[in-house]
Amino acid sequence: MSLALRSSRAVAAALAPVLLIQARRVKRDVPILPPAARPWNGTVDGPHPLRLLVFGDSTAVGVGVEHHREALAGHVADVLAERTGRGVHWRAVGESGATSRELLDRHLVEAVREPADVVLLSVGANDALRLRSRGAFARDVGILLRALRAASPGAVLILSSLPAFHRFTVFPQPLRRTLSLHTRSLESAARAVVEARGDATMSAPPPPYTDGFFARDGFHPSASGYRDWAHFALDGLELPWP
Repeated sequence: MSLALRSSRAVAAALAPVLLIQARRVKRDVPILPPAARPWNGTVDGPHPLRLLVFGDSTAVGVGVEHHREALAGHVADVLAERTGRGVHWRAVGESGATSRELLDRHLVEAVREPADVVLLSVGANDALRLRSRGAFARDVGILLRALRAASPGAVLILSSLPAFHRFTVFPQPLRRTLSLHTRSLESAARAVVEARGDATMSAPPPPYTDGFFARDGFHPSASGYRDWAHFALDGLELPWP
């Protein structure tokens, strides 16, 4: 790993006076969108339904769209149904704005309350935004994966890649470049955790975002963005079902 990735927090500290001003302006100007409406569970009809859990931050709870059928959980359920020919019972658990540590403290008990056949963990954006350390993020991701595996021993366990912040034009420079650097640092730490475990997978970095990928806040996905995400999160994944 490059020295720049390992020193991403130091880079942010050096630019702190500029970054703080830019971050305040973004917070002032970007609209705050709510999570998708409840219920946070649903079904794609079909035989021998699979159980899907989408667990994480604002993207897990559908910020950017009105209903979860248009959000990550609904679209991942659709992709699973298409690829397996089976039904899917899906549920979403999480909190908008949550870091990996906050998911552990406030939502893990609910997430592991029921076993799942497929688990998609979406976390890291807020760890990057708050400039949490590589070590803290890697530790928390490891604990989350361990608990999710214990609750669902036979599940396909997927950690989503982190956002490609260098493509988020809602952030001005140098804030965008600094967040991108730190996000890449956290992602490399998470990939090391996943590789060391050997019982989970991490999706590849996202391809270039398509027109219309973002919701009106320029930060969260739209319905078409979540659909794209569902596909690239599962691309290349070998499912153990026909």
